[in-house]
Amino acid sequence: MNEVSNIEDEQLTLPAATSYGSFLYAPVSIDLDTLDADIVFLGIPNGSAYTPDALANDQSTAPDTIRRMTDRVSRDLERHDFDVGGPIYDNRPIKAVDVGNVPFDLAVPGGDHYRKAEAAMRKIIRAGAMPITFGGDHGIPIPIFRALEDCAPEQGPITLIQIDAHIDWRDEVNGVHDGLSSPIRRASEMGHFGDIFQIGIRAQGSGRPEEYEAALEYGATIVPAFEVHDQGVEAVLEKIPSGGRYYITIDADGIDPSEAPGVEGPAPGGLTFHQCRKLIHGLVAKGRVLGMDIVEITPSRDLNNITSILAGRLAVNLIGAAVRADYFERT
Repeated sequence: MNEVSNIEDEQLTLPAATSYGSFLYAPVSIDLDTLDADIVFLGIPNGSAYTPDALANDQSTAPDTIRRMTDRVSRDLERHDFDVGGPIYDNRPIKAVDVGNVPFDLAVPGGDHYRKAEAAMRKIIRAGAMPITFGGDHGIPIPIFRALEDCAPEQGPITLIQIDAHIDWRDEVNGVHDGLSSPIRRASEMGHFGDIFQIGIRAQGSGRPEEYEAALEYGATIVPAFEVHDQGVEAVLEKIPSGGRYYITIDADGIDPSEAPGVEGPAPGGLTFHQCRKLIHGLVAKGRVLGMDIVEITPSRDLNNITSILAGRLAVNLIGAAVRADYFERT
């Protein structure tokens, strides 16, 4: 009894562990009209489904799963991060904000979440922030691509960089023109995009003859995964013009399933995390990366959440490289 009475003033319980509601512990703000940020984290969970059963696609849970993995992506923002050569934000007053997810209303015929996603992205771009978006299937970059026309059009076309196992040049599937098989085809129709580089393509790459021919007719540079393995990332970077503006879209199945198992369409021989990291750092060094999305993660198929952690680490590498390239210096 004496031992019990002696610990009455001690803390006997602790709160349950936090389930992080933002990426990298960023403050949450959903007021996009007063947005004051250098970097914005956005979730677009839902694409345009080809079939009714696809409305419940588990990829829609990926944005929040990546957020929950924040403490595995970065244990502490003040720690030395060896991927970027110091603390992620380099002890600078970087303003990073998580604006949450674009809502999806099943009751709205056809949905209007793409309209909302595009409007949200335009506000983020007009605020001068660099967006990092988590999906969702590979249809979700389409409203992002549309919004990118607001990125200083007088500075010339944007170079699109895709990491993927598939070329994604389908015109439509079941009458749906903005689904997961069509983002690069849609981007090619937008006047604010110029060069397109498709990196990591392998196996049959979703390329029916007419889609492959459409990509070649546009002038897309298709870099198969084996070419990256054989010649190195440096050879890929040499193909990409310097001094440009780049947008990066990453399909998780572009990465080898040994490192990113949580995908719907795994294919052996994909890029490694190291190669993706080197590509991101190389692009930051060559010009200006306007933003990035990471899509097609299926948490229910993952192993120990490693694919979501990998996505977070790719975001960290873009942030760390951009900070050190003085992207966010304020006058």
